[in-house]
Amino acid sequence: MSLGELAQFTDNPDKALAILEGIAAAPEVPTERWLALTGYPPGHPAVPLMAAHVETRRRALQFTTDRSRVHTLRKELARRNLDCFIIPRADEHQGEYVPLRAERLQWISGFTGSAGFAIVAQNSAHIFVDGRYTIQVRDQVDTSTWSIESLYDTPASSWIRQNLHSGQRFGYDPRLHTLQNRRALHQACESIGAELVACATNPLDAVWADQPPAPLSVVREQPLEYSGKSADEKRHELGDALRELGVDAAILTAPDSIAWLLNIRGGDVPRTPLPLAFAALHSDGTVDLFLDTRKLTDDAIGALGEEVRIHAVSELSEVLHDMGTQELHVRLCPKTCADWFRTELEAAGATIKEGPDPCIRPKACKNKVELDGSRAAHVRDGVALTRFLCWLDQHAPSGRIDELIAEAKLHEFRSAHSELEDLSFDTISGAGSNGAIVHYRVSEQSNQTLLPGSLYLVDSGGQYRDGTTDVTRTVAIGTPTQEMRDRFTRVLLGHIRLTCAKFPKTTCGAQLDVLARSALWDAGLDYDHGTGHGVGSYLAVHEGPQNVSRRMVDVPLLPGMILSNEPGYYKTGEYGIRIENLIVVSECPEVPGGERPMLSFETLTLAPIDRRLIVAEMLSATELSWLNAYHKRVRDVLTPLVDDTTAAWLQTATAALS
Repeated sequence: MSLGELAQFTDNPDKALAILEGIAAAPEVPTERWLALTGYPPGHPAVPLMAAHVETRRRALQFTTDRSRVHTLRKELARRNLDCFIIPRADEHQGEYVPLRAERLQWISGFTGSAGFAIVAQNSAHIFVDGRYTIQVRDQVDTSTWSIESLYDTPASSWIRQNLHSGQRFGYDPRLHTLQNRRALHQACESIGAELVACATNPLDAVWADQPPAPLSVVREQPLEYSGKSADEKRHELGDALRELGVDAAILTAPDSIAWLLNIRGGDVPRTPLPLAFAALHSDGTVDLFLDTRKLTDDAIGALGEEVRIHAVSELSEVLHDMGTQELHVRLCPKTCADWFRTELEAAGATIKEGPDPCIRPKACKNKVELDGSRAAHVRDGVALTRFLCWLDQHAPSGRIDELIAEAKLHEFRSAHSELEDLSFDTISGAGSNGAIVHYRVSEQSNQTLLPGSLYLVDSGGQYRDGTTDVTRTVAIGTPTQEMRDRFTRVLLGHIRLTCAKFPKTTCGAQLDVLARSALWDAGLDYDHGTGHGVGSYLAVHEGPQNVSRRMVDVPLLPGMILSNEPGYYKTGEYGIRIENLIVVSECPEVPGGERPMLSFETLTLAPIDRRLIVAEMLSATELSWLNAYHKRVRDVLTPLVDDTTAAWLQTATAALS
């Protein structure tokens, strides 16, 4: 189907806007072309709204790559007597999603991934990415300018030891590097006699002439009906805990921690309802909050209360200096807090006590209200995804549906629910070989048609006031090959085995990771991403500290933690497979004859798993029983909530396998 034929789906303004929002991320398509799809006359009041939306999304997702930028940065480094400068994909808050102003790595290189860094030297330029982006980075950066490196095989500290010499000066922005990261850079430089130089201002910012302004979105309250616990109670509980540890205050730099602690939300970064801010939580339960005060309405100020002192960000250094003057013991999280805070506090006389962000674990363990909200969010999200899968089955065999159309249609179904605030991330809509790109993002150039005999992978999610969703389904378009069915079934086996795990209360995610991979390992196969990440409650879709992966993270899985369960398989150049549900750690019913209390998982996601791709003979009786019970639950919950056509399709899509 051509883009022009999308007009058939725009039979009312709401639907048109939903489609436009879903596909406007393709930055190469002229605004006029998108608007033409709606059929609105030039004077229609919807046109300027949609035009503004398209332009905002385009600018947010696309910077023009320009070789001269590296050359200009080198001149600035030379002016500052720096031999190298490191550019992380990070802002001052170390979040995964950053505002447009902080997209420095994208501006200098063209790379749009969510993780990585670059090092620009006088005679070379290097970009470092992980296994998720090995294909994407080669498509996006100029390889005649940039050398592509693996950030795992060659971390920045290793590159320094291998490439720098005694006396050379390696620059970094202390606001963009954590204490832990800065320590590794310092040790590497020291080991070869090089000097690590903290830049008072960022050299890249000095040459980025049209750097966007800082975001300015309104802060709003997350009321008790969604949060389940008052901010006053949270502040004083954590303040008491700090006092017991001999800590006077903790610096909070992660916006999701601040949003959770104070029961506020915002819109300063894409797809995540965060207000960018800093805070100091004191042992008496009071908080100093630092943000652009223009974001606060009178209602928000009233909701924060008198024990939250509001400051402009420009007052941050002054307050930190006062804390040092009082010789306070201040906690900084070495994994999330920028090194700039350490230098400011130490210079003022404070004693640094390194330790985890005190909000991290209580935020990860959702309370009853948050869990009930997540269950409700997954029901309405399941309705949208199931309607989409039904539509896909009806239209994809025609060969007229492509990735952009499918993405737009899924967004339309989600937008039909008034409770939807936003997507939880940009949808991954990958047909055929594009499905093998783990963090694929469709564009006009990469867009593929869903062809018979291929697989289609769609990874998507929604932000609702009561919960955040994230779900992946892989769908057969026409008749799949036997190899596709074998690989899909092995991924499904891993998904089921992790879902059905029972484990002691001290278990970490790394100890369970093998369950999701074992069926693939039996065939000499694997995947190069983690099996599961934490998920927030109307917060970040990627939330720590919990995860399931091969990385040894010393964080036990605790009741109330929400994680993804998403094993996969990717055959480069041909197809990709991933099955993802969200699961929550729960108390396990007593095991007959058991000697220890155990934990297990409850599945939150509700959507059919493509039966056409399952080799039933490869499943044990227990695994088959789980699949049939899951599909029965999906059918029972969703059937009353969908239209008759979708309900009839759902009966077949969730029929029991034997």
